[in-house]
Order: sequence, then structure tokens, then C-alpha cells
Amino acid sequence: MSPDLRAAIRAEVAAIAPLDAQEEAHRQATLDWIDSGAELWRREKPAKPPIHLSTYFALVDEAGMLLVDHRNAGLWLPTGGHVDPDEHPRDAVARELLEELGVGGLPVPAASFLTRTEVAGRAARLLDVTLWYALPVARTLPLRHDKTEFNEVRWFDFNQLPHADSDPHLARFAAKLAKINA
Repeated sequence: MSPDLRAAIRAEVAAIAPLDAQEEAHRQATLDWIDSGAELWRREKPAKPPIHLSTYFALVDEAGMLLVDHRNAGLWLPTGGHVDPDEHPRDAVARELLEELGVGGLPVPAASFLTRTEVAGRAARLLDVTLWYALPVARTLPLRHDKTEFNEVRWFDFNQLPHADSDPHLARFAAKLAKINA
């Protein structure tokens, strides 16, 4: 990996203003991980290396957020995915946006939230270091979702997000968006 790319990813993480002590702890652990020189990208499924970068990107408007009913996870999640080797997380968002929702050309803002989540897969345990991005759009934006990956795509108002059936950090992300937009 080029030193410039590692520095750019570090800058993306360092620029996130933490919502709470948990996000600050996740941010500091992630900065330490980046600074250690460790591999940042998943090279082999499911978990080589066991810690790697991923992204969530939530299409949002003033009233809510788009979530997908993810087939493998069995959860309502923001769209996203693993960051490919030698790829900046914002480039991963643009790539996944096209692959998963059929949308190209949207500007990708800086990450607004960061989490570190242990995931117990079928064959291995791993730690996803996830940069969360909020992409403001109109609900009328035409979408063509990947039917092999998602059962359904649905807009939820912020007060009706399915927290019990989603990523454990979704409520905190929604709270941070509310704080940012207040």
C-alpha cells in the first residue's frame, strides 16, 4: 500500500468528531491500528486478515434513511461492503453504490461515524472497522437493487428504524445524524 493512501485513510478517520466515548475509543483504536502498519483490507474471505475496513453508506433525507433487507445477515442494514485492497473507503462507497443500488455519480462526503464490530461468521471471527457515510438524496432517486444480495430495499422514517433487527450501532448513527443536522 502506498504511504499516501494510508495517510489519506488515517486522515479520514482522524477527522471524525466522535459522538460519544464509545466512538472515541473506536476511533483511537482504529488510528493505532492504521499507525501499526497492519494490513487494512480483507485479502481472503471470510477473515484474512481478521481485522479489515468496511463501509456503510446510508441514503438519507430530512425524514429518514434507506435500509436493505440483507439476505446473508438477516438484518436491515445500510448498504455497504468491504473496502477492496488499495482502495480508499470513499471509492468503495462509490463502487458499492453502483453495484448494490445501480446509482452512479453521487458525491461521497467524508465519513461521519466509525464503529468496530465483532462479527461471528460461519468459519471465523472477524472485526469490521466500518466507516459510515451519509449521502443526502431524494426518495425519488431511481434505484436498481441487487436482488441476489437483498430481499428488499425500503425507506424508514428516523422514528421507525428497525433497531432490533439491524446493526447494533444503527441507533447511535441515527442519533449522530440528528445531532449533525440540528
